[in-house]
Amino acid sequence: MKALITGGAGFLGLHLARFLLEKGWRVSLVDDFYRGVRDKDLEEVLRKAKASFHKIDLLETNGLEDFDMDYDLIFHFAAVVGVANVIEHPYEVLTRNYGLLEDVIRFARRQKSLQRLIFASSSEVYAGSLRYGGLKVPTPESSVLALTGLNEPRTSYMLSKIYGEAMCYHSGLIFTIVRPHNIFGPRMGLSHVIPEMIKKIYFAKEGEIIEVASPNHTRTFCYVDDAIELMYRLSTKDGGKNGTFNIGNNSPEIKIIDLVRMIVEVVGKKVKICPGRETPGSPERRCPEMRKTIAITSYKPKISLKRGIELSYRWYKEHIFASGQVSAK
Repeated sequence: MKALITGGAGFLGLHLARFLLEKGWRVSLVDDFYRGVRDKDLEEVLRKAKASFHKIDLLETNGLEDFDMDYDLIFHFAAVVGVANVIEHPYEVLTRNYGLLEDVIRFARRQKSLQRLIFASSSEVYAGSLRYGGLKVPTPESSVLALTGLNEPRTSYMLSKIYGEAMCYHSGLIFTIVRPHNIFGPRMGLSHVIPEMIKKIYFAKEGEIIEVASPNHTRTFCYVDDAIELMYRLSTKDGGKNGTFNIGNNSPEIKIIDLVRMIVEVVGKKVKICPGRETPGSPERRCPEMRKTIAITSYKPKISLKRGIELSYRWYKEHIFASGQVSAK
């Protein structure tokens, strides 16, 4: 059994690689380090006999030309992501995310016996429908999708993922589309709410005021180990063929300010929490309907939000804060 993972040095890619290797798969990781990093975690994975790494920019001509033609699964995780990256580089988000998937589809079509192309979309595809009042929460995959204004930088990411989903449906390949909802855990970088607040609170002085943006917006979160289990089961079951699936948790739906209070408790730092302004373009609620995914996979996420924060804090404290290493960009 053989799998290719684009974005293999990134957050989801490396966690998935470790998971597949433990199950006996042969795994090829592809990354250009646009966001991923070559750290101790990656080096640990690459010491496995069945793992290989290839530093390639998929947008270069014939980037995958010399690769094998016998992959069973191709996971396409390579993309420009992260709110800061999207706001600062919207045009690059559009062009790179489209180009990356186009190259992967071209490569997948040449495979001799490919069982599945798995495309990582995003919960961001629901943002327009939520803004215009046409979205049910918890949100099923069948929801009608609407775009936010094309002049808004955040729309670039949403649009790139909606377009990518359409490419999969019309590619002629057997595929599975996953829409991750606030997946978190070790090694995801610092430009996401949980690791960002862990860092801010860890380095804060006693009594310091911590401002929380969009304090009353609500989210549900899913620890990365549970998310990887769901993705793998979808990619290997017939019920996951040619469909779109939410990946995440539908409970607990928690206010961001309460999430930060939980992080403060885990870190153990005496700081003051202060409500801040709303982040432009940030959805007020985000919570996936998970019945479809759970029915296909026969799996429900098991790791609680607090336990996931504890595991994340332990990793960031040891690998980033104490050692000075760099996580994903």
